[in-house]
Amino acid sequence: MATAQQVDYPARLDIDYPEELDRVSTLLRIFYIIPIAIVLAVLSSETTVTYVTETGENVGRTSGGIAAGLALATALMIVVRQRYPRWWFDFALEFNRFASRVGAYAALLTDKYPSTVEEQSVHLDLDYPDVERDLNRWLPLVKWLLAIPHYIVLIVLFIGAFLAVIVAWFAILFTGRYPKALFDYVVGVGRWALRVQAYVSLLITDRYPPFSLD
Repeated sequence: MATAQQVDYPARLDIDYPEELDRVSTLLRIFYIIPIAIVLAVLSSETTVTYVTETGENVGRTSGGIAAGLALATALMIVVRQRYPRWWFDFALEFNRFASRVGAYAALLTDKYPSTVEEQSVHLDLDYPDVERDLNRWLPLVKWLLAIPHYIVLIVLFIGAFLAVIVAWFAILFTGRYPKALFDYVVGVGRWALRVQAYVSLLITDRYPPFSLD
């Protein structure tokens, strides 16, 4: 049973369990997901621009995606001004909802093709912080360090989730159903990762993430 800390944590994820999944969609998922995965990659991956200077020298500059840039800007804003612009938060919320829908589709948790707008069966919520009351202005500088134990655990959990999706793939092809225990585990790993992200990069809370899949 989830504790009050887990239920009240300002980053929450839940996915509706599907009673039946389409075998053909599951079989071809690796191909179906390509277009929407490209859209997500454009928003979140690094971009390298190469140009030629007046002296003929090739110079390359690499910049992070929109999400990475927003995380750095938010950290600086909290440290310097103790502000978290609402529209930055709203963008981060909608971006992570979109990314979660793509992730759920990739993990075979749903047959619904990821929408860029609609919530569908993936329910992700983040609480907007009161920066001056709830956030320590200096913690963004060290949160990445404090979260190292979570990184270690998440590496193991992600390996388990990858194997669980492979087993679920075969199960769906033969039965049309995602084994409930595997479904809950994969969703739990996503939930755990979201809480760590909320603490380290989204910076919406100073409450240390619980070590739990619930």
